[in-house]
Amino acid sequence: MTAPPTARRVGLPALLPYLRAHRGTLLVVAVLSLFSAGAALVQPLLTREVLDAIGAAQPVGGLVGLLVALLVVGAALDGVRDYLLQRTAEGLVLGTRHRLAGHLLRLPIVEYDQRRTGDLLSRVGADTTLLRAVVTSGLFETVTGFVMVLGAGTAMILLDPLLFGVTLAGVGVGLSVALFFARRVRGLSEQAQARVGEMTSAVERAISAARTIRASRAEERETDGVGTAATQAYAAGLRVARLQALIGPVSTTAVQGAFLVVLGVGGARVATGAITVGDLVAFIMFLFFLVLPLGQALNAYTQLQTGLGALQRIEEVLDLPMEGAGDTPAPLPSPRHPATAAVEFDRVSFGYADAGPVLHEVSFTVPYGTRTALVGPSGAGKSTLLALVERFYEVTGGQVRVGGTDIRDLSRDALRAQLGYVEQEAPVLAGTLRENLLLTAPDATEEQLLAVLAEVDLTRVVRRSPSGLDTQVGEGGVLLSGGERQRLAIARTLLANPPVLLLDEPTSNLDARSEAALRRAIDAVAADRTLLIVAHRLATVVDADQIVVLDAGRVVAVGAHSELTETSPLYRELAAHQLLVG
Repeated sequence: MTAPPTARRVGLPALLPYLRAHRGTLLVVAVLSLFSAGAALVQPLLTREVLDAIGAAQPVGGLVGLLVALLVVGAALDGVRDYLLQRTAEGLVLGTRHRLAGHLLRLPIVEYDQRRTGDLLSRVGADTTLLRAVVTSGLFETVTGFVMVLGAGTAMILLDPLLFGVTLAGVGVGLSVALFFARRVRGLSEQAQARVGEMTSAVERAISAARTIRASRAEERETDGVGTAATQAYAAGLRVARLQALIGPVSTTAVQGAFLVVLGVGGARVATGAITVGDLVAFIMFLFFLVLPLGQALNAYTQLQTGLGALQRIEEVLDLPMEGAGDTPAPLPSPRHPATAAVEFDRVSFGYADAGPVLHEVSFTVPYGTRTALVGPSGAGKSTLLALVERFYEVTGGQVRVGGTDIRDLSRDALRAQLGYVEQEAPVLAGTLRENLLLTAPDATEEQLLAVLAEVDLTRVVRRSPSGLDTQVGEGGVLLSGGERQRLAIARTLLANPPVLLLDEPTSNLDARSEAALRRAIDAVAADRTLLIVAHRLATVVDADQIVVLDAGRVVAVGAHSELTETSPLYRELAAHQLLVG
């Protein structure tokens, strides 16, 4: 599910940190805009001079040349300004995506549990794209339009205050109505972007389970589900479009009405001799310089509201605290005594948010250089214990200690440098074998990569393709078998050479031959490592130094296989079901 948004409402000041990195370029753009506006505002005055000179039969060559030069210079300044704005906008989007992606990858694991992946993806993609319009057709069009309106308005007052008053009344009414509608754009835009996020989530859900959907003959139902989400996004987009469609005609009507009024009243004043034809032509040109920037500024305001709606969704994610925000920088200390446990659970309790308790005062120790297996029925809390060691979640009671130190007193980076973790699903990233292995050891040599693949019996995967280590594994490792994906994940962990290995069902997807090969590899690396293994198949852990039996989140027995078959009814039942005891 998607967590509710934060109550903090972002405004225009929230854009400033995004623009700060581009302030030099934006200063140049502002200067160019001022010069461009100045060149444009001089043109009506020169036009009036040309007309007056023609009426007085005076030469106009110099004035016409100056007018043409101003037109060319203004166009050149506009071109340079627009390019700089586009470049700045692309840089703004790039920087925002870098920042947002980096933040997303550092969120607490609980946030991924509560939010839909597709919605998060839409914030990095669609929402950041909408910020581009804030710069290119939003913020600076508003500033430039203000300069043009101020200059044109001043000139119109000087030319004919009465005609300016008539113009102002007509334009003011139209713009007031348009602004009334424009203020509602932001809320509707936020809703539209949220619907796009839901649609992206629906598509991501369907694609990620494509094989299951095909096997279940559920293509039509899933298509309908995606179509419903797309229809909701369409409806939300239409609501924004309808509102924006009202704003445009109102602005156009205001411009046309003002133009007609000026022509009528201005023509009458020319007839009475109050102003000259040159004054009227100059006034009409200034009128266009007044109303067109106002229309552009109104459109820019609408774009700005849309951008702020997208920024609201971006800031909701950036406001979430990153994992380890309060970590201490202390490194992992060395054991204070040879007898210090590598990993120790001391009366540990834990429960997931909005769910009941999962673990109840779990206590046991994992000595250095030993293998400890966690066994028990599904839902007993075995995988949760490994997640707590990695500090994916924080305990709600008791302590987890590594090397004798409470892991809450360690930085996550220092802690995880000591741990190798293989998840139950053994995720493989899209890309090549090499890229997957280098995830944990980016400086590993090719010889090291080949050696670790040989440890887990994956050499034949390298040899069966001419690409070798650069063989593609497909999205989620789909081009590998289940067992190959499991062994690749284990190889990736072994390559980092951590002193403590956390293995969650390492043999769950292996056939007998591959399981035997993996057990030999684990035996080889266990000599100088500490292993904590979750296992359903007891045959893989009967030779463990100790076995911890869990049931309903509690430790019910600890001991070796031979001991537990005599003392633990639950373990004896599990072993009997797997034909390990008579």
